[in-house]
Amino acid sequence: MSRRRSTPWIHRWSRPLIGGTALMGASVTAYLTISHQLGKGVACPTAGGCDTVLSSPYASVFGLPLSLFGFLAYVGMAVLAIAPLLLNPVEKKELRQKVENLSWLLLFAGAIAMVIFSGYLMFLLATEIQQTCPYCIASACFTVLMLVLTIVGRDWSDRGNLFFIAIVVGMITLIGTLGLYASSNPNAGSPNDKFQGPPITTQSGPAELALAEHLTQKDIKMYGAWWCSHCHDQKELFGASAFKQVPYVECSPEGGPGTPPAQMCLDKGVQSYPTWDVNGQIIPGTRPLEELARLSDYQGPKNFQNTIQP
Repeated sequence: MSRRRSTPWIHRWSRPLIGGTALMGASVTAYLTISHQLGKGVACPTAGGCDTVLSSPYASVFGLPLSLFGFLAYVGMAVLAIAPLLLNPVEKKELRQKVENLSWLLLFAGAIAMVIFSGYLMFLLATEIQQTCPYCIASACFTVLMLVLTIVGRDWSDRGNLFFIAIVVGMITLIGTLGLYASSNPNAGSPNDKFQGPPITTQSGPAELALAEHLTQKDIKMYGAWWCSHCHDQKELFGASAFKQVPYVECSPEGGPGTPPAQMCLDKGVQSYPTWDVNGQIIPGTRPLEELARLSDYQGPKNFQNTIQP
């Protein structure tokens, strides 16, 4: 009399575990996406590192926050993991089996793609942005956990086919990722255009020019990074002509021509961009010109023509 082999617990619980992990990733990316849309900073235990990372040029794709695409990917993984469990194992046995087989392959391919993409983002985090973002690290860990659960959560009969799928999906993802960022790489172009960030498109009125001159006389400095979108918003408030007069300190280690005074930013305790030094008072964030005028005791014209867009 033969004894029926019991199903390993990881095979029974792999799909709920993958679905739960995907939902945790979806929660993190949803929070980042909503914060971005509302223009609010995120709660960050690394004192500004999260906002610096999330305002970098690598944090958006096609003009949309990268976290939005991450949210959609996590939701897709959760649906693939949970969908077969919603089918009746008795009445819809054949359909459930087909959905299970197909969804396992899609889960594996999706997990491989997400791990490759997250790995590249971790590389950028360490080498280009040089900041710590716990949300990004947590998301990368979620992708690795989903991949591990996908591999060990089923008795794969053809490991060779699985390896082939991993190679193909991994190469496609890596090539696509490199191509995606190469097309929008801020370092691309002629040497004179490197590290300059997007051009300032707004015009400067008499009030903006007068305030910029006042800030220069008072030695009130703005600390920022060439790739920082919030810094660009601040520049747009002054306009192209006025901002040329604003005392600006480039904090990025690769700040372009000359010697980047990144150490000055560290000495001042700058942890997010932009940050203003107003008479020794360190003020982070993009500030309306009216506020800068009040903080710096500016007495000139205040009919500023550029405002922060909601």
